[in-house]
Amino acid sequence: MSAGHPVGTGHRVTVVAHRGDPYRVRENTAASLRAALDGGADAVEIDVRPTRDGVPVLLHDDTLKRLWGHDLPLGSLTAARVRELTGGGVPTLAEALAATEGGRVMIDLPGGPDGRTVRRIVDTVRECGADGRVYYCAGPAAMLAVRAADPAAEIALTWTTLAPPRPVLLAAVRPRWLNYRFTLLDAALADRVRRDGCLVSAWTPDTRRSLRRLLGLPVDSITTNRPALLTALRARS
Repeated sequence: MSAGHPVGTGHRVTVVAHRGDPYRVRENTAASLRAALDGGADAVEIDVRPTRDGVPVLLHDDTLKRLWGHDLPLGSLTAARVRELTGGGVPTLAEALAATEGGRVMIDLPGGPDGRTVRRIVDTVRECGADGRVYYCAGPAAMLAVRAADPAAEIALTWTTLAPPRPVLLAAVRPRWLNYRFTLLDAALADRVRRDGCLVSAWTPDTRRSLRRLLGLPVDSITTNRPALLTALRARS
């Protein structure tokens, strides 16, 4: 299943809600993901990390401090303890996939997960029957691990420099997307990426000005903390 559309007649930029709808509902919660999809986002981006007992859960940071007020490393806690400390607010990956049924999900893998963790995440997606609507994003090491775990996975390779990825890396990862910080993108870079056979995604512009600028470029997908605003701007453009 494709999350993007070629630039040209009928081109429609994909709206990806960053961690759900975080300006309205706490990020990376089931309610935030549902709010974003119900509000018109085409996909949601989630951050997935393992608990001490290896359960993939949704959390961007490596501790519970910022979102949940507990200065405790996620990796020191079991999934049951996380549920207790957050009142069930941190969903497991399986719960998040159930909450987003029918919607596209981009799984980001922060923290440089090892191969075993990546395989557990990919296996969970497969067990939930969600592999047809899930794609993955992160840097080269994590995406190489995803490709090893699932030869058919859809990948958005996060790239943080203007220098293009080496051909040997592209051949190994086989990304569908190159995922750039929005400040790096201009028309020339986007055109180069598309000529090289990848779709272009951008993260994470939130101002009206930045979103309008990107909508004017040959960009296929935009990940934002303000999905409702981007959806409205897309409708007018």
